[in-house]
Amino acid sequence: MFAKKEIKEIMVESAKKQWYVLHTYSGFEDKVRSDLLSRAQSLGMQDYIFRVVVPQEPKIEDVRGKKEEVNEKVFPGYVLVEMVMTDEAWFVVRNTPNVTGFVGSHGNRSKPTPLLEEEIRAILLSMGQTVDVIDTNIKPGDVVRIIDGAFMGQEGRVIEIENNKVKIMINMFGSETAAELELYQIAEL
Repeated sequence: MFAKKEIKEIMVESAKKQWYVLHTYSGFEDKVRSDLLSRAQSLGMQDYIFRVVVPQEPKIEDVRGKKEEVNEKVFPGYVLVEMVMTDEAWFVVRNTPNVTGFVGSHGNRSKPTPLLEEEIRAILLSMGQTVDVIDTNIKPGDVVRIIDGAFMGQEGRVIEIENNKVKIMINMFGSETAAELELYQIAEL
């Protein structure tokens, strides 16, 4: 028989970590972030609760007659959490002070819907944070099919790949046009 710790490790390996959106009281986003990370540590949930992010962007503001750069919250009242959705992790997150609930939960103790991969990727990249690198065999010079977005169904030649972004030359109206796509939007031929 498996010991409890071994079962926990098997569950973490087989469960997929995903990003979820928490609703918080406005102005308490940073407090929720620090409290949730502390609770994950103290309750031994580091294998289930990974990253907690308050999306922010720099903005120039006039403060007392001087221009200063401040970080403005992109989604006031919301916090992003990367976690494996188990009953225990769900309970810990939901019962963190100042968390009012998960976005995408339909009440009656239902589990929330995770963010789509492209949504969280766009948010993290806009903040300059790292995202998981997509493992691919595609390299410059390869011809690929576009499987998502405005150019879906077209083929193009890869020019450059950097940080999950791909520059592709596609043939439009008799001339080659450069398009910049995310790696998940293309597939090998």
